[in-house]
Amino acid sequence: MKVLTLGGAMIDTIAVIASDRIERMTMRNAETSFLLLEEGRKSDAEDISTHCGGGAVNAAVCLARLGHDVSALVKLGQDARAETILAQLAQEGVSTRFIVRDNRAPTGASVLISAHDRNAAIFTFRGANALLEPKDLKRDAFIADLVYVSGLSNQSADCFTEIVEKAKSEAAIVAVNPGIRQLSARQAEFRESIGKIDILAINRHEAGAIVPWLVARAGEGGTSLPKLPGEALPDLALRGLMAGGFEISLPRFFAGVLALGPRWVVITDGKDGAYIGTASEIFHCPAAPATIAGTAGAGDAFNSTFAACIAQSASVEEAALAAAANSASVITHLDTQTGLLRRDDLEKRAAALKETLHLHRWPT
Repeated sequence: MKVLTLGGAMIDTIAVIASDRIERMTMRNAETSFLLLEEGRKSDAEDISTHCGGGAVNAAVCLARLGHDVSALVKLGQDARAETILAQLAQEGVSTRFIVRDNRAPTGASVLISAHDRNAAIFTFRGANALLEPKDLKRDAFIADLVYVSGLSNQSADCFTEIVEKAKSEAAIVAVNPGIRQLSARQAEFRESIGKIDILAINRHEAGAIVPWLVARAGEGGTSLPKLPGEALPDLALRGLMAGGFEISLPRFFAGVLALGPRWVVITDGKDGAYIGTASEIFHCPAAPATIAGTAGAGDAFNSTFAACIAQSASVEEAALAAAANSASVITHLDTQTGLLRRDDLEKRAAALKETLHLHRWPT
């Protein structure tokens, strides 16, 4: 399968701090925690390492390891970071012929502080990632079976409508994993294009960003997913989404988004797994068991694996199990790419999960 990935390319610097060397504050009435760094003081780290990352690069490596013919379309600076990313992509067999270099800004970079439960705090410098322009979108890049669009930053988000248009003009399946700023500050472009998106993949926080707009169209409230006999359901299934002073049940959220055009809508929810909505059913796939080294990149692994499986006509259950297996492998490593599986390993792990991981499903 021929694939194009677009979006972020970063160099990630990851600092691992022992839990007894950094304080954490957890809010009692919210699902929020903060790492507290003391000003003017050095803290010993267990490890500091540097890796390639970014949504488009993570997805490209993921899909190349699954045996697909992958090209990446990202914007890099004229610097050593860019050379590192280009070398990594070449090593993974990802084509770099559509990558654009720009001397107006350095290549993007992130610093991840990992401590306590290893759900890292991330400082991000977007750099050249924010400078994508229409002239960078060469038409032949979009001759693909699957176009996977990760989060687009600032000016680059202005290209979103054209990216989707070009992908659909080549009859590609369009999978989109937009970032939170794209769904808030740049929501107009997203709204304009949602009818041409085939697979929309967002996390719980990102889903909240479109709740006020969706409620205006589909209404507030709605019926929750019914409890299944003898089984406890995660919070999101029972309470739905709450944002901007509005509440909407998960079935109503999925129905509202699906009515706008997408055929598959994915909401990832960290340790509580992922939900997939289609025109006929809602699925819940629990997170696969794993020893967590770092959570960064889990969403990229899940969403790109799911999209690739769907594009090859897999069932939702097959796609979700493969995605869960790949994301579980990623979080056993500190960085976003080491744990990405090759096809044979993924198929074996997904088959094993089918015996142990129970997917819930509800008709709509």
